[in-house]
Amino acid sequence: MLEPTGPLPPEIYWRRRVFAIGILVVALALVIWLVVMVVRGGGSPGDAKVAASSSTSSVKKSGDAPKSSISADAPKPSVTPAASPAPVAAGQCPDQSLAVKVTVEQPTYKAGEQPVFGIVITNISSVTCSRDVGSGLQQISVYTLDGTRKLWSSTDCYPDGQPDVRNLNRGEQAAFQVTWSGSTSQPNCAGERVPVPPGAYSVVAQLGSVRSAAEPFNIA
Repeated sequence: MLEPTGPLPPEIYWRRRVFAIGILVVALALVIWLVVMVVRGGGSPGDAKVAASSSTSSVKKSGDAPKSSISADAPKPSVTPAASPAPVAAGQCPDQSLAVKVTVEQPTYKAGEQPVFGIVITNISSVTCSRDVGSGLQQISVYTLDGTRKLWSSTDCYPDGQPDVRNLNRGEQAAFQVTWSGSTSQPNCAGERVPVPPGAYSVVAQLGSVRSAAEPFNIA
């Protein structure tokens, strides 16, 4: 069956067979080459994309990790509560920041009764200040009605009273009462003390250099 038959010489048939086989081998080799090229060409871009995507994903993940770490480790700002302001000590009340007023409990007393005087000290300044308004610094004096002769003073016999420091806000008042025995007095409680006779008198209150207006009253 391999032996060529026909009218032509056998060499011709063998040549034809060899040529056909050669063409078949070349065609087969060409097909194999094309398949290999297609496989290589299609696989390379895909692999490159996958590799690039993989690399980008890795970079992103590695880049995100430090952010998470920084956020976790970053110290939170601490809020320090504001310190409450320290109270400011009130300054000394100067004389010009004070007003002094004296009152008489009743306009007329009977002989032998003890008149009661009221003293009101007011802070007339615009700020809070402090002042010692103790009895040793208050001076209440009784005069004749015309004011020419002093008959009695609260500091004549009791010059050293108890201190009484007050913090006075603007417009605040400090009020006191003094009872007079109705007898005369002299500085250092010298001389004899005698009851004043019936008549018209006036009383004045003073703190430092601040004097009140005279307030009249009567002893019947």
